[in-house]
Amino acid sequence: MKAGILGKKLGMTQIFTDEGGFVPATVIEAGPCAVLKVDKNKALLGFNKKKEKNVVKPLLAIYKKLNVAPRSFVKEVAFDSLEGISSGGEVTVDIFKEKDFVDITGVSKGKGFQGGMKRWHWKGGPSGHGSMHHRRVGSIGASSFPSRVLKGQRLPGRMGNKRNTIQNIEVLKIIKDENIMLVKGSVPGANNGYLEIRAAKKKEPVKREAT
Repeated sequence: MKAGILGKKLGMTQIFTDEGGFVPATVIEAGPCAVLKVDKNKALLGFNKKKEKNVVKPLLAIYKKLNVAPRSFVKEVAFDSLEGISSGGEVTVDIFKEKDFVDITGVSKGKGFQGGMKRWHWKGGPSGHGSMHHRRVGSIGASSFPSRVLKGQRLPGRMGNKRNTIQNIEVLKIIKDENIMLVKGSVPGANNGYLEIRAAKKKEPVKREAT
């Protein structure tokens, strides 16, 4: 199954089960997304309205031609079928149902410049007996061979603020009137961060009875 929508992370909560337990859940504002362009089996979606004064004139002319307000988050999404999806239309949260599985992509929280123990979970040096090598970098290569630092060596550096995807997240609840989707567990990024929500690649869609 191919389908998707854009959204924004609102925060986390928990849902109580009938057995008395609880499930951690992320609350996502999913859509409505304006359809800006349709090409073969893909649609260009726009989420979150943007002020016209902050849009360059050539791009603003395209939005006005579609009779759509400018959007701040625009991504291309593939669909199995574009039936009912056309330029100038909308995609809403009800393209997904409860118990569906989705892949969610977002930008992780930035941590700034971090040392190796935090960034790569190094063990660190001795903490006592006169050691002065508690959290420092150890050996990063041999002398005679290769006589250089190999590419990809794990070292201190900037951590986080990267595009991450978490796969096979279960949809717990859909609130269509409020464009809200609740999914199981956590998703990448901070509150109010933009998300791409697509049907899971590695899970078969839930079979539903014909209505």
